[in-house]
Amino acid sequence: MPRPGQVTPETDERLSDRIAIGLLTRTFPPELVDRVVAECGREGQRNRLLPPRVVVYFVLAMCLFSGQGYEEVARLLTQGLGWAKRWQGSWQVPTTAAISRARVKLGPKPLQMLFAEVARPMATEATRGAWYGRWRLVAIDGTVFDVPDSAANAAWFGRPKTHRTQRCAYPQVRMVALAECGSPAITAAVLGPLSSSEPALARDLFGHLGPGDLLLADRGFTGVELWRAACAGGADLLWRIRSHHVLPVRAELSDGSYLSEIVVAADHRKRADPTTVRVIEYTLHGPGFPAQDAPYRLITTILDPTAAPASDLAALYHERWEIETALDELKTHQRGPAQVLRSRSPEGVEQEIWGHLLVHYAVRTLMHETADAAEIDSDRLSFTRSIRLARRQVMAQAAFSP
Repeated sequence: MPRPGQVTPETDERLSDRIAIGLLTRTFPPELVDRVVAECGREGQRNRLLPPRVVVYFVLAMCLFSGQGYEEVARLLTQGLGWAKRWQGSWQVPTTAAISRARVKLGPKPLQMLFAEVARPMATEATRGAWYGRWRLVAIDGTVFDVPDSAANAAWFGRPKTHRTQRCAYPQVRMVALAECGSPAITAAVLGPLSSSEPALARDLFGHLGPGDLLLADRGFTGVELWRAACAGGADLLWRIRSHHVLPVRAELSDGSYLSEIVVAADHRKRADPTTVRVIEYTLHGPGFPAQDAPYRLITTILDPTAAPASDLAALYHERWEIETALDELKTHQRGPAQVLRSRSPEGVEQEIWGHLLVHYAVRTLMHETADAAEIDSDRLSFTRSIRLARRQVMAQAAFSP
């Protein structure tokens, strides 16, 4: 039975069958969305104004058009329906309250599962900057998102303090992500409260690594236990350690690097259970480089200098900045600079972040395909222009059957 003010259309065609939003429906086909929704137990029991598939696409569109109100996003999704012959007078834009209820009912799990289903390393042999020898370059890093100042968000995620121990304005959620350096697309992520450290969250991502991966990480990811967990699946590692952390020289190698050992913090004297690593030390000089009191110091699981010379690894480490680029795209150019997420509940925050990750992956898919076809590095393409193109596709194709 229709609700008051709602007219049942003279057709068996569902609203969700009329929505096509360009790049997003191409990257996340309706059949896949329906399957993920069903596996999460969120499929609709009847033809409502906002069936689950529509809500999934609404969340994606909400993240694509960050800063727009709920009702405006709904108009962008379905702007062609008002002129479609079968739907004239039969559909109206849902209210903000109705959309909020639909988001709550959907929850974050379908968006999280959709990301897990789709997000994969996308580099091919032709992708420039994606490989070093037999290794696919992967980077790990973390960031935080400001979330609305609600009691639920503050209790769940926590709130940072200033250097004067004063409370900051907004609670924050922490995210740690893996990104393929050649794309650079975020291929896995984990969320947690602000009190969770990046190394602790990172452990949940190491299962995505395997033989043929070379994981790059900065000084925040330290400790022999974390090192062993990261390479347990067969991946190789190239991590920077703190400059003051001097390691003993066990054997000098022909390329200027040397073999050493790392141990757990409580075992520095006995060194009963060491892990062998190779150490590369170097300095950077020239215009634009700050004066260095200590060298950069990298450790790696690649012990053979003929397989990866020290000079190559020193240059290669700076590919780690590709994940910094991806996180900046996600938080600044896609979400909007200094913007706070809009969801006032922890479940809504998680749903929104997974939506942003899905949109970023879709845009990066478009850029990767374009770069490979043109035989250029994807770094030469503009993320800002690409996301504007995706937005134009939504407005041009909304409400036409996919």
